[in-house]
Parts: sequence; structure tokens; C-alpha cells
Amino acid sequence: MDKKAGRQLALWCLVFVLTFFLVHAFQRFSVQDVLAYSEFRRLLADGRIESVIVRQEIIRGIYKDSAGQVKQFRTIALPDPKLVESLEAAKIKRYEGEVEKSWLTSLLLNFGWIILFFGLWWFFFTRQMQMGGRQALSFGRSRAKLANSKKQKVTFKDVAGCDEAKEELQEIIEFLKNPQKFQRLGGRIPKGVLLYGVPGSGKTLLAKAVAGEAGVPFFTTSGSEFVEMFVGVGAARVRDLFEQARKTAPAVIFVDELDAVGRHRFAGIGGGHDEREQTLNQLLVELDGFDTKEGLVLISATNRPDVLDPALLRPGRFDRHVNVPAPDLKGREEILRVHARNVKMAQEVDLKVVAQRTPGFVGADLSNVINEAALLAARRDKEVVSTKELEEAIDRVMAGPQRKSRLISDKEKKVIAYHEAGHTLVAKSLPNTDPVHRVTIVPRGPALGYTLQLPTEDRYLTTRTEIMDRLAVLLGGRCAEEIVFGDITTGAQDDLTKATTFAQRMVTEFGMSEALGPVTYRKKDEEVFLGRDLMRSHQYSDETAERIDLEVRSIVEEARTRAKKILETGRAALDLLASKLVEKEVLDSPEIEEIIRSVAPQLLPQHA
Repeated sequence: MDKKAGRQLALWCLVFVLTFFLVHAFQRFSVQDVLAYSEFRRLLADGRIESVIVRQEIIRGIYKDSAGQVKQFRTIALPDPKLVESLEAAKIKRYEGEVEKSWLTSLLLNFGWIILFFGLWWFFFTRQMQMGGRQALSFGRSRAKLANSKKQKVTFKDVAGCDEAKEELQEIIEFLKNPQKFQRLGGRIPKGVLLYGVPGSGKTLLAKAVAGEAGVPFFTTSGSEFVEMFVGVGAARVRDLFEQARKTAPAVIFVDELDAVGRHRFAGIGGGHDEREQTLNQLLVELDGFDTKEGLVLISATNRPDVLDPALLRPGRFDRHVNVPAPDLKGREEILRVHARNVKMAQEVDLKVVAQRTPGFVGADLSNVINEAALLAARRDKEVVSTKELEEAIDRVMAGPQRKSRLISDKEKKVIAYHEAGHTLVAKSLPNTDPVHRVTIVPRGPALGYTLQLPTEDRYLTTRTEIMDRLAVLLGGRCAEEIVFGDITTGAQDDLTKATTFAQRMVTEFGMSEALGPVTYRKKDEEVFLGRDLMRSHQYSDETAERIDLEVRSIVEEARTRAKKILETGRAALDLLASKLVEKEVLDSPEIEEIIRSVAPQLLPQHA
């Protein structure tokens, strides 16, 4: 026991002694009057005894003194066979006997509170002190979890849709398995690998697969677990984490959400010594102190590589930056097959079609689609998951669940039908838009209806013509309301927001404005990062800002004019589409094309 613990114990003993004397002092204040037996008999004869409790050696009870005050008394009992008769004669209200207490009972009655006090002290203080001591001593210990090798391992067979990232990490696995292969020629393995990409793209799964393939200990933690309210704890935990990993080397250390601890130093406004910056500094030191022969590899994942400190990203620390992008068509199909392995699928299900219907989906979204389809099939008491459930699951993930309970008046239903018919007709008429897959006026999520367009292939470049056609499609719904009803509604709010954003990016980012030229007026949209973005100077003058606003409005007006012209030309097709939507509520691509072809075939040049 150290001196500090000894002083604490001595203090508590002093408290116990003082408590003991205080309790006995209070007991003296409430002690019974000690009477001689003769005095007791005299009071009994005078009728001043209220109640009596008789034991073998002591008689206790309540009496009234000469002043009439009620008091407690006790007296040593003498052999008196006529005591009961005397009590009866004195007409005592209540008298009774009491069994003689054993020494154990007396001990408990007299010292039980002390025993209880010690017991509570042991439980609440000593036990908590021990736990607190462990916690206090463990403040600086890492909270990283060591993956259980006995459990089912995650391998690259469980990861799909990111072949390039898997190839980059394959070399890490080979090094962990056979480090001499790389060291014999004087080369060194990368100390750190940074996985970055959109949320849900599979960064954590990739790190687990690296550990599973290499068959080495896998320490996993998150950046937020390093940061505490106590100064120096984060740095101590970083040291302890690397110390644990060195004892089990070769090993993989995985730090998820690295941006929680690896942000730019001095990123806030004002001064101060930040605990998070100490943690980051210690992490930088540990990465510098890596011995390439130790067999340690640090893998980190983040969704925000733009806010990381440059010192982390330099060669010699995080040598490799591996992008884990959203999967392409082939990747989505592979991911769907991985997640569908344990789900009973119907024979007609074609996962390639499902992959085509889910552009922009990441691995987490595709996993959710398969899971939602399985839940829908189970809810309908089906034996297998069919294409119908998969289609509905995609709609559910993209737009939310159907709101069948929402009652829409016939007038509003007609307005929604014309709005969606306007989107559909403009999309079918323009050559550079994605094909319309489905249009519906059934409320789903926050939308009262929606027109679903699906690309035929993955695209990585977009032309100005394609953007202008897309703007016309977005404004088709509002134009249809204006043409048919002579009024506009609030239903086009989301469409206007998207159209304005596209037009602004055309002018300020893509250099697609003839009036302003091929100049970028702002950087790529990112979340505001305190201390960096708030301190930026204005990037262009007020006059340029006014010109940008005029150009954005001009582009939107041009798209609106095109959409309005198409709808006025194909008014018959617009009316027929809207009436069919009111009747059926959902129209698929073949039905849409048949309706337009029947009354306005000239609007379908690209589909002829």
C-alpha cells in the first residue's frame, strides 16, 4: 500500500471512531432511567407505571415521574413470583415478556451498525477505489479491441466492388505474411494506409479483410476513443496502443474515423493548447518511430480527407492513400451477389438488372436493398425473394416507404399527376436525358410523387448539353402546372433547388458560361471547416457576384423556355399521361412510351 492510500485509510478510520463516539453520545441522551426494584414496586403501587416488558434479568417499561412526564425506565429483576398479580392489581395497560437475547444477537444489535457501515464502506469506497484506481491507471491505456481469431474471419471474398483498393492492400498482406521478400532488396513497406471515400463504401470491411487474409492480430479503435477531457490521456492511449501492437507484431492497427483526432492543428479560432493536438502529435511521433522490421501496419479510414493535417499525409507516415469509391455497375452486381448469398432468391431474379437500377448506391445501400427485400418477402409469407420485392426495396431505399395513410384530394391528385407528367414528357422528348423507368403519384417519403430516371451506363463526364437537358426536365413539372392550371404550387420547391444548384455550378465551377468565360469562381463544395474556411477572403468582387446571379437566372430561364415549348407542343400527350396517372397511379417505361407514341410520336425521336 502506498503512502497516499495509507493516509486515506487512516482518515476513514478516524471518521469511523468519531462516528462511534457520536452514536454512543446520542444513545446516552436517550438512555432509560435506572430504578431500584423497590422504587419500581412503589411506582407500580402508585399506578404510575404505563407498560412493562419483563425479561429474565431486566424489567423495562414506561412510567410517569412526579411532574407527570412520561419516561423510560429499567430495573434489575428480582425473584418475585407475585409480579404478575401485582401488575394485574395495578391495572397495567400492557405487559409482556421478552426472550433473552443470545450473545450474537446482542453483538449485532450493539455493533451491527458498525459492521454495516464497514460493509457499505468496503463496497462503495474500497471497491470503487480499486475500480477507480484501475480506471485512473487505465486512463492512459488504449481501448482498442483485439479481434477474436476464433470467430469467422472476414476475407477478400466478402469484399466486392473495389478491386483497385483490394490490389493496393494485397501488397500489405504479402508483407505481413512474408516480410523478408521485400526487405532483401532494401525496400520498405508503407507504414500507414489511408482509406478514404464516401460513407458506406466498405473502408472498415476492407481493413478487416486485410487482417483476415494476413492472419495477424487486428487492433481496432476509433479516433474519438483517444480524446478525453483530461489532458495527456489521448497521447498516453496512442503510446499504449502501439506498445500493445509491438508485443504481438506482426499486427494491423485500424483507426476508424481518423478525422476525429487527425484534423489540422490550430484549426480553431484563437489560441490554446488543444488536447486533440497533443494526441495528434503523439500519433505522428509513433508513426515516425515505426521500425520497418516490426511488422506493424496502421490502416485508417475517414470520410473527410480534406480536413486531415498535412503532416499525417506525408510519405513516411501514411504512405498510401487508397480511394474507396462508389462501385460501378459491375461492382454493384458483385456486391449484390455477396449480400444475396444467404438470402433465398427466386429463379427469375437478375441481380444485373438490380445493379442497373441502383446507380450511385454504395455497399451499405445495396446491403440494405437486399435486407429490405428479404423483410418484405417474409412479411408477405413468401418462400423466396422475387423481383417485385427487390424493386420495392430499391424505391424504399431511394425515396422512403409508401405513405398509404396520406389522403390526397382529387384536385391535388390531378395537380400532382400533371406535375409528374410534365417531368416525364420532357425527359422522353430530349435526347440527352436518362431513360424514364417509372413515374408514380403514390406518396413516398417526403415526396408526393416522383419520376424515376435510370442511366443505361455509368458516366464519369457530363456535357453542357446534358446538363441543360436535365435542367429542362427538372422544370417540366412546374411548367406543366403553369400551362394547365394557369397557376403554380409549392410542389416544385425541390426541383427549383436542384436546378438552381446545377446552374450555379455551371457558372462558378465548370466554366460553362459564355458571359463569364472558362473561369472557376469557387472551390469544390465542402463542409465548412472552422479556422480554415471561415478565414478565407472573398474570392470575387461584388460586381462579379451580380453577373453570376444574372447568368444563373438566364440559364434557368432558358431551360424553362425549352420545357414549356415541349409541353405546349405535346399537350395531348401531357393530358393523356396525367389522366392515366390519376387512373393507375403508377406507369412503367413501356406504358409511358406507348401513351406518348399514340398521340405525339414526334416527341420520341431518340426512342423511335
